[in-house]
Amino acid sequence: MAKRYSSEYKQEVVRLYRESGKGFRKLAEELDVSAYSIRKWVRDAEVQENPQAVEESAEIRRLKRENRLLREEREILRKAAAFFATDDRSHAVSVYRFVDAEKANHSVRTMCRVLNIARAGYYAWRDRPPSQRAQEDDELLGVIREIHEASDGTYGSPRVHAELRLEHGWYVSRKRVERLMRTAGLQGVHRRKQGRRKAQEASLAERVAPDLVQRAFEVEEPNRVWYADVTQHLTDDGWLYLAAVLDAASKRIKGWSMGDSASTELVVDAVSMAAGRHDVNGGLIHHSDRGSAYTSIRFGETLSQFGLVGSMSGRGSPHDNAVMESFFATLQTELLDRHAWRSRRN
Repeated sequence: MAKRYSSEYKQEVVRLYRESGKGFRKLAEELDVSAYSIRKWVRDAEVQENPQAVEESAEIRRLKRENRLLREEREILRKAAAFFATDDRSHAVSVYRFVDAEKANHSVRTMCRVLNIARAGYYAWRDRPPSQRAQEDDELLGVIREIHEASDGTYGSPRVHAELRLEHGWYVSRKRVERLMRTAGLQGVHRRKQGRRKAQEASLAERVAPDLVQRAFEVEEPNRVWYADVTQHLTDDGWLYLAAVLDAASKRIKGWSMGDSASTELVVDAVSMAAGRHDVNGGLIHHSDRGSAYTSIRFGETLSQFGLVGSMSGRGSPHDNAVMESFFATLQTELLDRHAWRSRRN
């Protein structure tokens, strides 16, 4: 039969816990009371003494959990985009291969939810015996590794492909060799064009605008500062990219554009819509990150055409564009992640 304790006894135990500095388990051993009971009594006392503080603490914990979840979801999508870019198999197979590759870093349940696939489909794919094509790929990759190692790591896909045909009797396409080498992280040695690279870096530095916002996110007048960024969401047709321009004062979207790639045209269309629909005052600041689309020559010319002043976040500083990061996080949570999108059109 469970012991019954008086309210006076519970209050005394709470006092001992607070004054002794001992943990729940240690105090439970000394008093012959379960640690669970002591923890509950302390919790009940805190609620009675300061219910608002307890409620705020619970809300903070909830927000922290949501933030952790959002960060993990963004990390999964970022990794998935990079993975799909190097895997030329069918979309469904690529998704399953990505989940299998990342299951040590993220739970299968979370990845399947973020990528909008059924866990049953993933497990069915995982437990299915490898196809004859996959077995041939494994055998072919073994030969490719031998050729690559024999060349002291200097052969790229053209020379590996040639040796496969001439020395080993493998008559396969060059694209197949390229895919297997890319997946295995094998590449040849090539001459680096230092002069061109330095010229490209110098040209890029000229197109990177200074940070004119400096995280001063609160702006009183509309059409003084615009924030811009690009996000992505997975559909059954593949990735859908959204570029948006948001006004710092009104927090309203001024222009947007969607497409199947994060291209220069995407961000040009978004800012063109914004500038075309609103009276642009002289000196209006357009702030973005340093993505290749925003540092392109064409985008810089578009800003000049509309009389906009370019501003960009510091290198590797996503918090410099926190307004857009927050907007896209809300959009993903409250709209995009709640539905299955069969195509880029709906």
